Amino acid sequence: SAAHTYLNVQADAHSKVGKKVAKRRESRRSRRSRKCPNRKNRTNRLANKARIPAGTRARWDWQLRVLEWLSKLYPLTHVCVEDIKARTIQRAKKWNQSLSPLEVGKQWFYSEIEKRWELLTLQGWETKEIRDQLGLKKSSKKLSETFDAHCVDSWCLAHHTVGGLEIPDNTTLLCISPIPIKRRELHRQQAAILGKGLVKNTLIRHVKYGFARLAGVNAKGLFSIYSMENKRLTTSAKRSDFRVLTRLNFYYRIGVSSPE
Repeated sequence: SAAHTYLNVQADAHSKVGKKVAKRRESRRSRRSRKCPNRKNRTNRLANKARIPAGTRARWDWQLRVLEWLSKLYPLTHVCVEDIKARTIQRAKKWNQSLSPLEVGKQWFYSEIEKRWELLTLQGWETKEIRDQLGLKKSSKKLSETFDAHCVDSWCLAHHTVGGLEIPDNTTLLCISPIPIKRRELHRQQAAILGKGLVKNTLIRHVKYGFARLAGVNAKGLFSIYSMENKRLTTSAKRSDFRVLTRLNFYYRIGVSSPE
């Protein structure tokens, strides 16, 4: 807001979905050659349907999920995005005519934002001009979990949208990563015969470790729990030592604040 910087979020990308879909397709096609009955190929499943590739959808839908999560915490009205464009290649007609995954995902992302909030876009050079006018520096270490790595640009976009102070009053960084949820594996989502009726990636509150994530159970009936930063705490937690809260979709960890 114009009065205060409430939260800085750095989210890791949602990857490996395209490879999983390709492997699923290979396994499905290999099953069709077996003698046991399996579903045959049907060529009309995507007729007259607008869709985007699964890997592209996962990457951009992950950003939309983060926005919807933030909208439950703060009253969002505007979303400002740094507009990126795919590079065209000279004498590559097929590449240039077929939109790249970047452009396809971006247009879908913009259309979903406009259904919920007011969309504003800026070019990359405009973001740099705003950053230079405010006297802010951007780190060259893109993999570092600091405010200067990526959130300095998002703060400039927010300042351009709502105004306010010209110096960030809050550089504390919240880093989140998507938890790879297994799909179409009922044995992971339903309680086993000798199980405890709990599901992986469940938020719990332990009497000793506080808020933690449930990771699994061994043959002795003892649970393995991890911290919110995805570090193992113990593999011998008892069911009577924690309380189940809700399911989790993110890994949470605190980044490094920029020096004052």
